[in-house]
Amino acid sequence: MVHAQGRNIIKQRVGMKILKRVRSGFLLFTVSLLTLQISEAATAGMVDNEVVLRSPDGLLVATVTIGADIRWTITHDGDLILDESSIAMHLDDGTTFGANPVLTDVSERSADEVIHTRLYKKSEVPDRFNELALSFEGDFGLIFRAYDDGAAYRFVTSHDGELTIRWEDVAFNFAENHVGHIPYLETPEGVRYSSSFESFYNPFPLTEFDPERLSHLPLVIEVGDKRAALLEVDVEDYPGMFIVPSRTHEYGLSAHFARHSLEELQSGYNNLQLFSTKRANYIARTDGDRVFPWRAVVVANEDAELLDNDMVFRLASPSRIDDDSWIREGQLAWDWWNDWNISGVDFEAGINTETYKHYIDFAAENGIAYILLDEGWSIESNNLMETIPEIDLEAIIAHGKANNVDVLLWAGWVPVHRDMEEIFALYAGMGVRGFKIDFMDRNDQFVINFHYRAARKAAKYEMLVNYHGTYPPTGLQRTWPNAITYEGVRGLEYHKWEDEDLTSNNVAIPFTRMLAGPMDYTPGGMRNANRHNFRPVHSMPMTQGTRCHQLAMYVMYESPLAMLADNPSAYRAEQESVDFITSIPTVFDETVPLAGKIGEYAAIARRNGDNWYVGAMTNWDGKELTLDFSFLPEGEYEAVIFRDGVNANRDARDYVREVKLVTNTDRISVSMASGGGWVARLVPIR
Repeated sequence: MVHAQGRNIIKQRVGMKILKRVRSGFLLFTVSLLTLQISEAATAGMVDNEVVLRSPDGLLVATVTIGADIRWTITHDGDLILDESSIAMHLDDGTTFGANPVLTDVSERSADEVIHTRLYKKSEVPDRFNELALSFEGDFGLIFRAYDDGAAYRFVTSHDGELTIRWEDVAFNFAENHVGHIPYLETPEGVRYSSSFESFYNPFPLTEFDPERLSHLPLVIEVGDKRAALLEVDVEDYPGMFIVPSRTHEYGLSAHFARHSLEELQSGYNNLQLFSTKRANYIARTDGDRVFPWRAVVVANEDAELLDNDMVFRLASPSRIDDDSWIREGQLAWDWWNDWNISGVDFEAGINTETYKHYIDFAAENGIAYILLDEGWSIESNNLMETIPEIDLEAIIAHGKANNVDVLLWAGWVPVHRDMEEIFALYAGMGVRGFKIDFMDRNDQFVINFHYRAARKAAKYEMLVNYHGTYPPTGLQRTWPNAITYEGVRGLEYHKWEDEDLTSNNVAIPFTRMLAGPMDYTPGGMRNANRHNFRPVHSMPMTQGTRCHQLAMYVMYESPLAMLADNPSAYRAEQESVDFITSIPTVFDETVPLAGKIGEYAAIARRNGDNWYVGAMTNWDGKELTLDFSFLPEGEYEAVIFRDGVNANRDARDYVREVKLVTNTDRISVSMASGGGWVARLVPIR
């Protein structure tokens, strides 16, 4: 059940004095009339009342205007970020929360706390904000929060029984024709809402947004020199949000939702997908006493700030796992991308016991925590209760346990949805540590609820879930931290069949998709190719860009469960690269953005314990950077550096490994080839 906060927030009705002004340091709100007078004026549309909320540093101002409807704007240091944008929720009984609203109470709250984490890009997340809760007649309210780096709001209701939500008006209006990095939804013909959410983030002006297409979130807008990132958080028992051009504002964007699914047709790839064949005239039917998803706008002064943003984590509901010590972060040796193409062995490679024991041996040799049995291990993709004759799963698990390597299994979501208790109970009892669940390909209320249900059930059996074929995360990774990583990203698998420019995508997603949370890009390809030599190969796939471009992904991309996508034979031929990859942690204590421009290049530093890791990547345009190492504490560090070789533009596998001493006074010149990268591990000299 959704954690109910409705009654706690709007149960009190407090009258306010005329021209009451309450100051609390940096926070100001103004209500100009008595409660009764507010009601009469607002209903008549005669007087608009403004409620003003400032961020702790005072630079960000969210102004809520209450008149015939409810609207908000955001400014930052005097710059208009979000133009006047409407807020409303429509019920199927004709009620509209936000139409002729009658304000009954305004309460304020400030917080300056630290969230301690274990499975994130930093061990401590500052949670410093100012908050206003507005209550209205009709037992609904709005909560607004202002952080130094953005603002957010959510509806809250306090109704007995269920509410049926026909639509929610969410608007993001801008004052000018800014450039947006718009991730269009790619859908099968005739299936509007079905998508794997593996999008390019291509930039173009807002007025060129195709009205016939849907975008998903996150979505970044270039507002002058600043950046505004649109997010949704805590999407529980509710549909996810798509974005379309506004019909009423020239430079506006509006929310669009898939309506609730009433009937399903099982079809698609290997009969693993459920397509909605009949939808209701509402988007959600849900508990009437609840909080609704956050609608958030991140504000950054420059692109690089987006590399280290905690908005989704801060706004997400806290963990519902009391003791998560059983959740093991780490790396994983993956089979599907490399097509089980190991060589130099005395058995036939494929989906069989001998092959997976070999993957376990490779993982054990290199300190890799997991292997994955991808699709093909079960008798059929829609029946996960029986393995194929070539797989002795108990023997594989036992071999893994003897070598401190855990086993994960791939699963289509339809059989998990159908037989969830039986599947988790059976395989947890055998010692399987979790599932990669695939092909949900939707974000309506029905599928959103499946994600929560599967994470909760998996936690009951102390199992991980890695969601593939699904929407970018919206906070579930904090609420159920065993939901350890997500796809919803155009990742390495596309190198198997696509020759479009993926390197620009690789340096766009750290600023865009990664704002939502961990992303299972599945890096680590060893057959690296430049722009002219690359071609899609299904069974022995190449990667676009240099070897160091691939290595840097292990620092750049956030995922507590990081894949090694190539095969053991390819890795053993490149042991120097493997040793470096496996020396990089998958969670960190600190993250420092260093430089970047969306779609062009990115550089970041992360700390785990006393060690630091620095990664930089560029698109097909080579890049010269100077990295400032002043983020280091005092003292000397031994830096193991992998950089593009002098011939990396010709042979993308060309790299140089070097070791040098570094201090916090150093500024290091980094030269990246076309599609290149640079990566370093820094260990203090004691």
